[in-house]
Amino acid sequence: MNSDWQAFLEQAGATIEDGTVVHFGEREAVAAFDSDIMTDLSHFGLVQACGEDSRDFLQGQTSNDLRLVDASHGQLNSYCSPKGRMLATFRLFERDSDFYLQMPSEILEPTMKRLGMFILMSRVVLRDVSDELVKIGLAGPNAEKLLATKIGEIPSDVDGSLTKNGLTVIRLSGHHPRFEIVGELEKIQSLWEALSSNFTAVASDAWSLFDIRAGIPHIFQGSVETFVPQMVNLHLINGVSFKKGCYPGQEIVARMQYLGKLKRRMYLAHADSSNRPAPGEQLFSREKEGGQGAGNVVYSAPAPEGGYDLLVVVDIDSWENGTVHLDSENGSILSPMELPYTFEQEESA
Repeated sequence: MNSDWQAFLEQAGATIEDGTVVHFGEREAVAAFDSDIMTDLSHFGLVQACGEDSRDFLQGQTSNDLRLVDASHGQLNSYCSPKGRMLATFRLFERDSDFYLQMPSEILEPTMKRLGMFILMSRVVLRDVSDELVKIGLAGPNAEKLLATKIGEIPSDVDGSLTKNGLTVIRLSGHHPRFEIVGELEKIQSLWEALSSNFTAVASDAWSLFDIRAGIPHIFQGSVETFVPQMVNLHLINGVSFKKGCYPGQEIVARMQYLGKLKRRMYLAHADSSNRPAPGEQLFSREKEGGQGAGNVVYSAPAPEGGYDLLVVVDIDSWENGTVHLDSENGSILSPMELPYTFEQEESA
């Protein structure tokens, strides 16, 4: 986290641990799901890809089609191993003619290092700019109107982006209008102060909850190389292209789409657990031989009613025909929740 930005947030009442806002005084992050909120997004790292070959380079390394990205439209994307297992998921957008890959901070360094191995003679430079550009999120029933009064035009479609006066605004999916704003420190500080009378500042876990309920997966250290893109529904939220050229793992991803049968997919669930389910944590089902290995946690966040909401990748048969538990047969039962998109979309993905 940028040290000046951290000092600004702490002065505003934030308690910060390991570069993440854990709360603002007595205001709990998850208590504001239906309110107009703003939050720091420093728990996401940011890689800048610049140079005249950057589009072609990323096109050959990632699962989505970079030809669809421009200053007005970003995308979800992933980076896979040769076996089709995801090393990273990220939001990709263009700002001032450079590309930016936003992902959980804990996987940024190994992802950037691996990408760097394949630059070779390409005219591309990868830089960690996590502390150079500050990121905040806004969400709520009045977020669109309130943001527009401060900065003017904003994107109208999900994944739409717009850069104006040094601020990049990206529209995200969600229960209420939701936006990410990226910019240099002084401009983000000014915007935060201008919005502070209309938005409640909350902890970063609120944003994780919004992403989870929107069915948006993230890869963390505990789940690297655990899932192929279709397992986390990435093909249902425009995170995979089956019409682009080759990239690492492309043959396996395409084979699963056209020739294979998807045996696992991602679901939204709630667990009345006292311990936060960790990315990659195993799931248990009696429908699965031996019980263990029924699936894995993608990630979780505290729920307003207590316990945790989480995204999980589970054997389809186990989910549809049995009961799925965290960790073991004595672990918390996963209660199904409804994703905002349907699996029927798989046929047209």
